[in-house]
Amino acid sequence: MQRLYLQFYVTILIVLAVFVGAAVLLWRVADDDNRTPQYLDVAAELTGALLPEANAPRPEQQRAIEALQRKLRFDIALYEPDGDMIAMAGKPPPRFEPKRNRTGWRRGPGGPNFVLQLPDGRWLVARQVRERPNPIYWIAAALALVAIAVAIASFPVVRGLGRRLERLRAGVDRLGHGDLGARVKVEGRDEVAALAASFNRSAQRIEELVAAHRLLLANASHELRTPLTRISVAASLLGENADPKTRESLKRDVAELDQLIEQILLASRLEALPTLEQREPIDLLALAAEEASHYDVEVSGEPVIVSGDRTLLRRLVRNLVENAQRYGTGKDGDESVAVSVTRESDCAVLEVTDKGPGVPESERQRIFEPFYRLAGAAESGRGSGLGLALVLDIARRHGGDAVCLAAEGGGSRFRVDLPVAP
Repeated sequence: MQRLYLQFYVTILIVLAVFVGAAVLLWRVADDDNRTPQYLDVAAELTGALLPEANAPRPEQQRAIEALQRKLRFDIALYEPDGDMIAMAGKPPPRFEPKRNRTGWRRGPGGPNFVLQLPDGRWLVARQVRERPNPIYWIAAALALVAIAVAIASFPVVRGLGRRLERLRAGVDRLGHGDLGARVKVEGRDEVAALAASFNRSAQRIEELVAAHRLLLANASHELRTPLTRISVAASLLGENADPKTRESLKRDVAELDQLIEQILLASRLEALPTLEQREPIDLLALAAEEASHYDVEVSGEPVIVSGDRTLLRRLVRNLVENAQRYGTGKDGDESVAVSVTRESDCAVLEVTDKGPGVPESERQRIFEPFYRLAGAAESGRGSGLGLALVLDIARRHGGDAVCLAAEGGGSRFRVDLPVAP
């Protein structure tokens, strides 16, 4: 049982059931322990005075029992001290054993029996003609009604508490899935309301901290552009006497740093936007061919129309091709990169394959994490670890996904699935 309100409610029902059972049990014990009150002794004395003597003829005793039965409207039987029946009026009584009986009420077949031992030793057994329910049943029924009333009245209270906790849990789930604007309604003045208010304050603080972090990241990335521009200009103004290797290395470093800043800005912008800013029909094959042509990479496949942001999809293709060229050189020096676009059912499939050493199976998911790089990549200074993270983010914002697979004959195969435009 996973629902909290059901756990509360079942607990209340169990407590009520235990209460009713304990009350009935105590009443039964008290009834059994109080079998021969003083008034029964008085009744035995009076009844003995009304009946004929013990040595009177049995017909006389029979007439007296019949007269008593008509007045009391009880089934009555009179027994000798040894249990032999003397007279009877009404329905036959159950088997009577004097050694196992004493004055008082007895539960028996057909209803409770009233047993009196007369002063002369005879036994009088009476049973109600119209059986009345035992008082214990009335008490049990009343307690059961009270329990049912409490159960019915407590259900809305418990269910309301459960709903508030469920809404609080939903707010926590939304916050955990990245919705920093998630808030819950504060209802009441109890501990649950205090917990909801505390959650709202925490969520507000988290949203403010993340917003400040994004602003700092965006501003820092923007400010880095100015010194980078000056360095780039200075590199282009180097004289002919400058070392060509130094100049090319400087230009390459500036270009790599500029690309890193561009990716950081894009990642920051994507985090701030819950959905795509714009959508339009896009021929994925044409877009991939156009972008791959900048890297002298050929694209094969068939035209497939998807709906999305053209700029973001260009960045997706560019990052995959650059990643393949950067890490996809085989042991024999083969640097060939293959790009294909096909359609499978309602999905457009973009695949970029290289001839490199491949990615270990245990790390094929982790390479899509921001700033994660394979062993040796950091030392070689290749890549920043943001390119594939952006690929996965862009694919999922378009309703698709990206995975890394092993290519036939060695290397890696990056596959992106995007929904086909309706």
